[in-house]
This record gives sequence, C-alpha cells and structure tokens, in this order.
Amino acid sequence: MKRRHLLGLAATAAMTLAALPAAAADPVRIGYTMARTGLFAAAAPSQEQAYTLWQEQVNARGGLNVAGEMRPVEFVSYDDESDPAKSAQLYERLITSDNVDLLIAPWGTPHHLNLAGVAETYGFPVVGNTAASVAIREVAPGNIWFPTSAIPDRIGPELAAMLSEAGVGSVSIIANVLPFGQENLGFLTPALEAAGIEIRMSENYPPDISDMTPLITQIKAAGADAVIALTYPADAFLYAGQARELGVEAKLQFMLIGPTIDAFHKAFGPAADGIVTLAHWSPEQAAWPRAKPFFDAYVARWGQAPDYLDSALAYMSLEILEQAVAKAGLDRDALREAIATGTFDTINGEVRFDGVQNAVTPTAFVQRQGDKMQLVWPAAIATAPLTMR
Repeated sequence: MKRRHLLGLAATAAMTLAALPAAAADPVRIGYTMARTGLFAAAAPSQEQAYTLWQEQVNARGGLNVAGEMRPVEFVSYDDESDPAKSAQLYERLITSDNVDLLIAPWGTPHHLNLAGVAETYGFPVVGNTAASVAIREVAPGNIWFPTSAIPDRIGPELAAMLSEAGVGSVSIIANVLPFGQENLGFLTPALEAAGIEIRMSENYPPDISDMTPLITQIKAAGADAVIALTYPADAFLYAGQARELGVEAKLQFMLIGPTIDAFHKAFGPAADGIVTLAHWSPEQAAWPRAKPFFDAYVARWGQAPDYLDSALAYMSLEILEQAVAKAGLDRDALREAIATGTFDTINGEVRFDGVQNAVTPTAFVQRQGDKMQLVWPAAIATAPLTMR
C-alpha cells in the first residue's frame, strides 16, 4: 500500500509539472546608444523606431532564433547626447558592466567610428548602419560592417552621371560644413568638372544656420539648371522652406539628407515633388519582397513612413544580425565568421560584405513623385524615371 501511495504521489507530481508552463528562456540582451538629445536628436528617431519595430516583430513570433533556441529580445540603451566620445564610453559600459549579448549601432558616422574602436578592443562583432564615409574603409576589418552604399567617393560620380544624363549643364552648390557635407563636396566637385557641368556657385554654411536667404539669393542670381544642397535634416527643412518662399525655379533640386524623412513630405506637400535625395531603398522595388511589408508595418506601428535611408539601414542591420545569430548563436567568434562570410536577404535585397563594406547594393538616389519616393538612379534598380521641371 505504501508503494502504491508513493507511485500515486509521483504520478500526481508529474501531472502537476506537465500542467505548468515551460520556464521562459532567458532574454537576449541587445545594447546600443542613441542621440536622443543634442545636435542629431532630430534625425535619430527614424533609426530607433526601426529598432523597436524589429524587436516587437521578433518577440511576437516567439523570439530570436539563437542557433535553434527561441529567446525573447530585450534592449539596453542609453542617450549618448549626440556625443561620439560619450557613445564610445557607453558601449564599453554595455560590454563590461551590462554584459549584453549583442550590440547594435548608434546614429551617425562619428559615433560608428568611435564604436569601431570599442568593438576592436573587445572583439565584439557589430553590424553598423547609419555611417557613410570613406573613413569606414580605414576601420580594421573583423568586428564591424557597414551595409550602406551611400559613400561620398561614390555619391559624387553617380550624382554627376545622373545630372549629365538628364542634360544638366550647370549647378549651384551649398554645403553644410559638417564632415559628411564636406566629404561629399570634395568628391562631387571634380566629378562635376569631369562631366563638363559648370559650377556657377559653391558656398558653405554652418550647421546651426537660421537664415539661408543670402545663399538662396545667390542661387537665384546664378540661374543654374540644378541646385545641389549638401544638407543635414534640420537645414534641409530650412532650405526647402526658404527656397519655396523665394521662388527658386531650377530644373532639379538635390538635397543630401532630409527629404526622405516623412515629416519633410508632410511639411511641404506638393512643393516637395521633384526633389531628389540620397537613398538606395524603396518599397516600390518589387524585386525586394521584404521591402513593402517593412514599409507597411512601420506605417502601421508609427503612423508615418520610414526614413528611406536611416530607417531602412537600421532595419537591414538587424535582419543581417538576426540571420547570422540563427546560424552562429551568440559565440562572438562564430558570429564574426557568419557575418563576414554570409549572404543576407534584406529589405534592400541581397547583402554580403567585402571587408567592412556592402559589396552588392549600388549607390542610388530617390525622387519624390506624388506621394511616393521612387528610385530614379541607377537604372538597374530604378522604379521610375527621373523627372525634371
């Protein structure tokens, strides 16, 4: 009887354990910093919102596949106050004190370059995103990779080629003195000259400029076929508003960064039609089946369109990381090898790396046409032809 009693207790215990939910897997802790305050705070939300969307999507489908084990994703993040040095210090903290499993990128090139040093010191693999400079090729390969194709020494020749094909014979240029604007100017000027395109004016301006009226007056007086404004987001809004007020009538206007932000289209409406800007992604490209679902999910989550450059790059970097982790797990050596040698399916099509840089995606430009941003250059990925006034 005692034996039957013990067997009964054992069976009851087994049934009770079976009825209990399985213990939840430990979360994968992913760390990053973001420019939530400071000079770049206006640009950063489009990147961080893409991060949040990805996290919510991954957790909704059961978690991140870590070499076959599904684990929820938890973010550990800090405000780097738009300071690259502070960002680097915080990434060290994420590694040494917070003991995160993975890292994702901050906003902007200077922050990425500082992060590259931290990644190298600790042997911690990171897929970057919103960094675009020839300086990325000087980064020691092996712990950081850059998915963008928007590199100044490629932007300049491609922009000159597009303008030349469109019949543009003269340009006026204004450029923000921040590094990305000046680096682009340095490669664009000789490319325009080589293409036989006359530069009728070329002027720089400070990042905190509050009135572009004198510059725009010069642009109007120059009467060039096209205006090239090498902007950051804040000054893109300023230029577009004052150029409209002062009646700039160039056949084509190009702005470097800013017009792909949803707020830009909402601010200027039909006046934004025809503006060309830097981006290599569009949901209109049917050859990239992941593109439109990402666009639709972003709009549903945030009530606005994603940034065609920063949001797309941020999400691409997470797709790459997710696919590498599914193959290699969280072991840093295995993960490093998986990223360096893998081919990844992203919202921007296939991506693979040659050293630190994306070896597949072409440098490209988009144009606002009605309520859509269409890829207009190069022809290989274009979703619509370039239009001129």
